[in-house]
Amino acid sequence: MSVVITGPSSGIGAACVVAFREAGFHVIGVDVAEASGADDHHVVDLASERCGEEVADLVAGGQIEVLVNNAAYVEYATALATDTPIWDRTLAVNLRAPFLVARALYPGLRDSRGAVVNVGSVHALATSPGVAAYAASKGGLLSLTRALALEWAPEVRVNCVLPGAVDTDMLSAGLARSGFSVERLGESHPLGRVGQPEEIAEAVVFVANSKFMTGAALAVDGGALSRLSTE
Repeated sequence: MSVVITGPSSGIGAACVVAFREAGFHVIGVDVAEASGADDHHVVDLASERCGEEVADLVAGGQIEVLVNNAAYVEYATALATDTPIWDRTLAVNLRAPFLVARALYPGLRDSRGAVVNVGSVHALATSPGVAAYAASKGGLLSLTRALALEWAPEVRVNCVLPGAVDTDMLSAGLARSGFSVERLGESHPLGRVGQPEEIAEAVVFVANSKFMTGAALAVDGGALSRLSTE
């Protein structure tokens, strides 16, 4: 069995590499970074309009059972401070690339009756000031998940995992701008902490293997979405 994981070089993507390998998968990594822990690693700029074709060419001739669209890009800026290049790159990596790569790999996923797992974010459902482009991209990814699930059923299952705050470099960069610490942010969660990349990877593997799940969004957020913002 083989899985293609975008953004496998760090954070949730790196944890997915380990989790899928432990589940018996051959892991193919696709990233703008030069290296990862994947069994096979390929350098592809996911902001490129040709990224889908490039990925399909790289895996041509091999059977793919799962695609994990994990790669993400974020710039912390208010809507008024978000210029067109920031908006375009965010949407290109976070929304256009998952569409292009999934569409390019569809024939193989159809033949294997496989699955697509999109790694979204709780920002698709509830967000914060200063991440307008990121929130829009993740909201679009959730809608794309539902659309593809309907169009590609029953041959290909398409689902979305919605991580909350996860202890990654991306989170640390955002917290550094606000003066928050990981510990303080964790205290605001019902479970009293932020998540670990391995916990999100566990959910991604579960969703990939769930044969009667498609078009679903699974929040893995320590209970963050359960609390009213007015509390």
